[in-house]
Amino acid sequence: MNSKVAGPPSPVVPEISLRTWVAVLGSVVGCFMAGMNVHVTNAALPDVRGSLGATFEEGSWITTAYLVAEIIIIPMTGWLVSIFSMRRVMVVGTAGFVVFSIACSLAPNIQTMILARALQGAFGGVLIPLSFQLIVTELPAARHPLGMALFAVANNVAQAAGPSLGGWLADVFSWRWIFYLQVPPGVLLLAAIGWSVRPRPVELRRLRQGDWWGMATMAVGLSALQILLEEGERYDWFASPAIVYCACATVVSLAAFVLIELRREHPFINLRLLGRYNFGIASLMQFTFGAVVFGVVFLVPNYFSEIHDYNARQIGLLMIPYGLVQFVMSFATPRLMRWTSARTVIVAGFLITGLGCLMNVSLNIDAAANVIVPSLVVRGIGQSLVVVALGVMAVQGLEKAEIGSASGLFSMVRNVGGAIGIALFSQVVVDRGKFHAQRIGESVTLFAQATQERLAALGNVFAHGGVGSPPMGGDAAVQPFFSQAVGLVARLVQRDALLLSYSDAFLLAGVAMMACVLVGLCLRRR
Repeated sequence: MNSKVAGPPSPVVPEISLRTWVAVLGSVVGCFMAGMNVHVTNAALPDVRGSLGATFEEGSWITTAYLVAEIIIIPMTGWLVSIFSMRRVMVVGTAGFVVFSIACSLAPNIQTMILARALQGAFGGVLIPLSFQLIVTELPAARHPLGMALFAVANNVAQAAGPSLGGWLADVFSWRWIFYLQVPPGVLLLAAIGWSVRPRPVELRRLRQGDWWGMATMAVGLSALQILLEEGERYDWFASPAIVYCACATVVSLAAFVLIELRREHPFINLRLLGRYNFGIASLMQFTFGAVVFGVVFLVPNYFSEIHDYNARQIGLLMIPYGLVQFVMSFATPRLMRWTSARTVIVAGFLITGLGCLMNVSLNIDAAANVIVPSLVVRGIGQSLVVVALGVMAVQGLEKAEIGSASGLFSMVRNVGGAIGIALFSQVVVDRGKFHAQRIGESVTLFAQATQERLAALGNVFAHGGVGSPPMGGDAAVQPFFSQAVGLVARLVQRDALLLSYSDAFLLAGVAMMACVLVGLCLRRR
């Protein structure tokens, strides 16, 4: 008699139609376009400012306007879909994004550019949460890891591809070609949506039930927060009345937004989802992850530019391995999740990302591509694990009707975290740079014997072309070059202080990721 007992049958994965795959892949292309467009102008901002006759402050609004509009529209996407349908929102968002990309490329002055960038961000902002929502709602649960792998590729590779493509196009052609870059994939996306996404009837009755006060307070609060973070450092934070007004508007508006959303029976974005155990913890980790990833992507190009004088094209080339490893690891992550579990992959991802940050805590003048690029590759591996597995774990157990709010909320906390991360790490570099310059300056004084000897040697080098050269004309001949030596020593002190400040920023990023490792252990398995 056969004593073997048959185990439970393997779950059958429903067959996925070609239309569904086209819709999902099309949404991923849209997510990539919107994500890349945040970073694509960074490498070419000096060229854009010069061509349009803009000041540094005006030029910074080319990025700020896009981010402000995007961060407002992302949480509203689910509500818009419930009224106008997925198809209409995607078509209008994509078409508007393409039209205003062309408007950016044709902008004759800085005012037109800023307006076009804001509208580009408003229309393109819907593409990121809609990609997440389409993956979760259209693919069966067994295919969610693969869908999140595609979503991770769109988000992570866009961060690396943006500066690379932007710098290359600006150097080879013109900064205006940066915006033409969005047109071909935008047209393809429109064709994919038109063929694959099913039309649904419009439910205009929901407009009468709109959560208008909630949307208004959120828009004001997030706009003020973004402006506060973008402009705070330039205006010395709370020493500026404008920054104080932004801070007050942020606190009051966001507090009112939270109260309104929690008290309404049908809010436009369901903040109560944060009370779900896994989704709430995953959102907290997503916020921290966004702060570190955006902050580090901001730090690396600035480090190469300030310390090693790399140009936009060189910086873009160095970011290529960072993008390639994320592309590969995003598709390897679903298999790792099947071998272990989503929670294990999340913990491993945060651990690897943290180690990648900690690889840069002892920077010196020789730490160029030989140090930064390996750490970028390590972080790229960890980031891919986190994006895929954290997205899958966050939505487990949520009802299909809640996915729209969940996708908007999950994308919003990442972007808000990113905005805070950029401001935080920028301020860390500035403040710690001043601190380290002061501490180094306490030792490097004109009264110290070692400093006097160093200055004398440098003065002799400037005067005679070599330390060993005999003094021609005595000290009087060397004296005019003493000020040059003092200036050089001052620049060396500032350079060393800057290296230490960047090391401190990477240390902070590493510690934040290690804290997420501990939080990840609190996630509940399905």
